[in-house]
Amino acid sequence: MIMYILALVGSSGTGKSHRAIAVAHDHKIDAIIDDGLLIKGSEIVAGKSAKRQATKIGAIRTALFSDSEHSDEVNKAISQHNLERLLILGTSRAMTNRIAENLGMDRPQHYLEITDIATADEIQEALNTRKYQGKHIVPAPTVQVKPRLSGTIIEPVKTLFQRRHQTHPQLDKMWVEQSVVKPTFNSLGRFYIANPVLTQIITYVTNSLENVDKVLKIQVDTSENGVIFNIDIAVYLGPYLPGLAEEIQRVVVKEAEHITALHVIAVNVSIKKARIGQSFLI
Repeated sequence: MIMYILALVGSSGTGKSHRAIAVAHDHKIDAIIDDGLLIKGSEIVAGKSAKRQATKIGAIRTALFSDSEHSDEVNKAISQHNLERLLILGTSRAMTNRIAENLGMDRPQHYLEITDIATADEIQEALNTRKYQGKHIVPAPTVQVKPRLSGTIIEPVKTLFQRRHQTHPQLDKMWVEQSVVKPTFNSLGRFYIANPVLTQIITYVTNSLENVDKVLKIQVDTSENGVIFNIDIAVYLGPYLPGLAEEIQRVVVKEAEHITALHVIAVNVSIKKARIGQSFLI
């Protein structure tokens, strides 16, 4: 069976990703290819985001699936999910053709221009948001986006699309859950957090908890998928002690993700010393 491919084309920042889920819904399309990711329904099933790349050139290469390992992963996922209809987003017809070719597919059968589905005012508003705020849309919920764009500022957004169908006089309303992100590389500069800053943040929030004497050591292990904190602490003995490690884990995850936008993979807490009054037991 030949896969049906629709391309949504428009200049960068004109609102393609913002409208991608609604377009896929209207055309009964199974999944979306956007900026290096394969998105099916509300799940990112494969790929890596161009928005995670440190340079513009790196972002373009990722969006085009220039790396064979990247394209092979997405191809495998397309086969595993038995996808028959696909929406590819690109800044030009040539770009969507290139993406399809790099994924070993035929070129799109049809092309939809952003001007076909958005007004001039809506496109200008999207361009202003990109230019002055550095914001991008990923057409997937934040819970899916965060592990793949750890360290990128991410905000959830829920959008109501209203479209008038030719066969139905009433407005068809559709709520779409998406994510607003500020990529690692954008026109406003590069955003990153150094490990010493992370250590200071975690030390502060941990030391503020009851029964914690002090933080002895913090080891930070970072990767593309997120961060792991290994925390050694000294504590005061008390009735709260049995649940202290769990409380530290909960607070560290909450505060670290809120302050830094990092995805916290794990928080490992080790109690190295316990104090009664002025004396340590261990």
